Amino acid sequence: MARVFITGSADGLGRMAAQLLVEEEHEVVLHARNKQRGKEALAAVPNAQTVIIGDLSSKAETIQVAEQVNQLGTFDAVIHNAAVGYREPRRIATVEGFPHVFAVNSLAPYILTCLIQKPERLVYLSSSLHQSGDVSLKDLTWSNRPWNGFNAYADSKLHNALLAFAVARKWPDVLSNAVEPGWVATKMGGSGAPDSLEEGPITQAWLTVSNDPAALVSGKYFYHQKLRAPLPAAKDEQIQERFLEECARLTGIAFPMP
Repeated sequence: MARVFITGSADGLGRMAAQLLVEEEHEVVLHARNKQRGKEALAAVPNAQTVIIGDLSSKAETIQVAEQVNQLGTFDAVIHNAAVGYREPRRIATVEGFPHVFAVNSLAPYILTCLIQKPERLVYLSSSLHQSGDVSLKDLTWSNRPWNGFNAYADSKLHNALLAFAVARKWPDVLSNAVEPGWVATKMGGSGAPDSLEEGPITQAWLTVSNDPAALVSGKYFYHQKLRAPLPAAKDEQIQERFLEECARLTGIAFPMP
């Protein structure tokens, strides 16, 4: 039995992955951004151990999420699933002044990775749209660029891949991978999404608990349990380092060494 923490598991792919893992009798801790969403999460996954509450658009609350996770002890795996989509029509700023998409999709996984006790496995949800992300990493906070919600989302999915591969390189004792779940008909994906919703959560659940040799790898990018080539820049160590440095500068939280 594995202990797994899943961010953004009140609905969508996060909840579906939680349901799969609970059905396999793993111990799952859910996450939701507020108490009402937490109640909904536990109602949908009643055999989950508990739910942790915290809004990942807030640096302070994200830190509190990490603290709550650590209070429960060490986890075998963490799935960084929480994300907001590409439909925000304008730059919605957080308390810290960051775009909402960047704060939730990019900075929160970085903060949680830095502060949660190292698990044995880490899974970061990316997207095929990471191929369109800005590899220059200039103006991550969209302070100077004209706002474009689609591009901001694509950037964030590139950031998730960069983080997954950087962690795999820096923490050789941790299996860290990125997953492309496909464009599926969740609330974020929309009703017209063409990929299989049923298959959407399978790969991330598999990577967190399976002893299949194909799952016991690190620094890889998966689509439906098969290896897929990411954007080459995502594997560039210098770009990975620049991303970590920028996250450290913006959050004041340095990436921990082994």
